Amino acid sequence: MRPHPAAFAEMLRCTLLGQLRNRMALLLAVAFIPAWIAVARVCASGQVVRFPLGSLGTDAASRASDVSQVVNALAAVTLVIGFVTFMETYKAGNMDRRLLLAGYPRVPMLLAKVAGVALIATLLALYTVAVLWVSVPVRQWGPLTLGLFGAGLAYGGIGLLLGSLVRGELEGFFLVIMLSLVDTGLQNPVLTVVDLSGPEALPLYGANQLALAAAFTSSTPWTYGLFSLAWSAAASALALLVFQVRTRSHCAGGAAAATGVPAPVTAAEP
Repeated sequence: MRPHPAAFAEMLRCTLLGQLRNRMALLLAVAFIPAWIAVARVCASGQVVRFPLGSLGTDAASRASDVSQVVNALAAVTLVIGFVTFMETYKAGNMDRRLLLAGYPRVPMLLAKVAGVALIATLLALYTVAVLWVSVPVRQWGPLTLGLFGAGLAYGGIGLLLGSLVRGELEGFFLVIMLSLVDTGLQNPVLTVVDLSGPEALPLYGANQLALAAAFTSSTPWTYGLFSLAWSAAASALALLVFQVRTRSHCAGGAAAATGVPAPVTAAEP
């Protein structure tokens, strides 16, 4: 068994290499984000809209096209990193089980995957900010970058959880798409015409509030960035729990075979 720091470094290297070899992930990151932002710029009107910001307790005003571009940027980041993380976690499942049989520790394995999510979220946030810089008059670029990073971190954790939980790729893709669409739709002040209760419990709420406040006001609700960290931490912890439960019997059977002791057999139901 490797020491934990060495196990963490090796798993992080393998995770990042797996992402770099994923051509679909690179295509989504490079092409989908600017395309989705461009759709918002073309389809939304240029009229000025006022929308409430619960994080500041006040209203903000900007063109509908600018607001839609910021919200669509968050949506694009969540979809890309949700897909990428889910695909990597799902496809690496068999190899992860073999590493556990060889004595690889679970916690460094998951921490390396979380670190990979954080690195990818950082790159996507910087790239998305560069795309927005062309067409949106943002007031505070730093907090907006943190909002985009938080959105990626939250959905990266959800991708880890789904990759450890679901049985097939189609189910994972469907869940990522539906959760992201519902989340961003309810958080979009241009589309929301009634006062709804409950969006505060969704993964994107804190990142959305931070991004909109940074883009269109001079105030920054820094504490709302913690919402994304909480979602990422909770989803990653659940992913570790699911992975441990699902691999416990498999590892027990492998250990029994290695020692020559037969694994316990459960009676089949009649």
